[in-house]
Amino acid sequence: MQNHTHVPNFWKRWRHRPTLPAHLPRLLLATRHQPRYVRRCRVTQSLISKLNLLAWEQLPLSLSLNRQGEKSIPLAAYIGAYLVKLDQEISTFGKLRTFLRTHPALVWALGFPLADEWHEPDDRMIEASLPGQQHFSRKLSRLPNEILQTLLAEQVSWLKERLGAEFGNVVSIDTKHILAWVKENNPKAYIKEGRFDGDKQPAGDNDCRVGCKRRKNQRTPTKEGQPVNGKVSVGEFYWGYASGVVATKVPEVGEFVLAELTQTFDKGDTTYFFPLMEQVEARLGCRPQFGTADAAFDAFYIYDYFNSDDHDGFAAIPSRQPDFTRRFTEDGVPLCEAGLPFHQKSSFVNRTSLVQHRRGTFVCPLLHPEPNGESCPIQHRKWEGGGCKLVMPLAAGSRIRFQLDRKSDRYKQIYNQRTAVERIFSQVTALGIERPKLRSRAAITNINTLHYILVNLRAMLRLDQITD
Repeated sequence: MQNHTHVPNFWKRWRHRPTLPAHLPRLLLATRHQPRYVRRCRVTQSLISKLNLLAWEQLPLSLSLNRQGEKSIPLAAYIGAYLVKLDQEISTFGKLRTFLRTHPALVWALGFPLADEWHEPDDRMIEASLPGQQHFSRKLSRLPNEILQTLLAEQVSWLKERLGAEFGNVVSIDTKHILAWVKENNPKAYIKEGRFDGDKQPAGDNDCRVGCKRRKNQRTPTKEGQPVNGKVSVGEFYWGYASGVVATKVPEVGEFVLAELTQTFDKGDTTYFFPLMEQVEARLGCRPQFGTADAAFDAFYIYDYFNSDDHDGFAAIPSRQPDFTRRFTEDGVPLCEAGLPFHQKSSFVNRTSLVQHRRGTFVCPLLHPEPNGESCPIQHRKWEGGGCKLVMPLAAGSRIRFQLDRKSDRYKQIYNQRTAVERIFSQVTALGIERPKLRSRAAITNINTLHYILVNLRAMLRLDQITD
């Protein structure tokens, strides 16, 4: 009689358990390969449907972020936990840890190390697997932002492949203020002096800078019966940061973030433009034809960027001086108020501007290069002092900003796309981007990028459901 060794079914199933590289989260496994308690957790399955769309394979195989004595936890587990915190609108890392403890299936899916990956862990195992509250916070500030930017870039590539060459052809640009977690921003806190003095750095955040959110003119207060003296400029100041975003809209699907950048609050809006568009070009593989933004981006080099002989694109941006006009000849020579073409006397390179460029000095054509004996047709007030003088950039964008027909249907059609970035900001504001309870620029930069990754994931999930 032949003896047969009996192999329990449990060991047969165990032998064929699928495995993943250590740097990837377990949520990438197919549902049939997940433990029963994971398949039955609705919260975990809902989050997996979003997180599965992230390009986890782009994470580095090894990245030493652990200090001596800390647990060795995959980078994907931290990134996944941060996205869960944002998606579930969990306010603190302590509450995030509590949320994970009450959802052991999510701990398994994110890839936190477990003694037994295929059996439901008990409370003691979960407690031993999760990092402490402070470790969550510290890892966020140590995480290289380039890794998160790679994940965002892969999202854009996925969308470009799904939606075709027209994706990202029209982009909208804007910035979002972010308040630092310091007492100087709290109007109820007592500050003896210098609440918004740039030379007095807040103790709560060594990286933040003071800046003006908006300015408005108001009449100076006077005593009763006295005439109004004039107007003064009143600004709304904060210590903090700002997040610049380039977004695009896909009809019937939603808005997507193409690029984002975090800087301190003292930087002007136009300083975001070229770094952001460099990211956009690299991710789309081409330069967008059309761009739109608010009047803060009314600068000649932005109009020049979208102007090309290869296409009829332009920048739909309102003028900062809507009542001021300037006319030009067909050759691009500016006209004076009398309608005469200026004479270009000289040119020079402006090296102090955000963009180094050549500027021209234009003078009255009746007096230069030689006086022709005629007088100014409109008797301009500057005629007696040597005539009018104009200094302006020689780039085409300096003419386009005045020649652009802002009342045309085509301009309005492009300008209406500006709501794409406003809708993105509305979503991240609801997620708490305006007031992060973090105290370093590195941590705030990373959490901002994670906000936009999550917004894209939600829109990608809708797109995936529509196409399916």
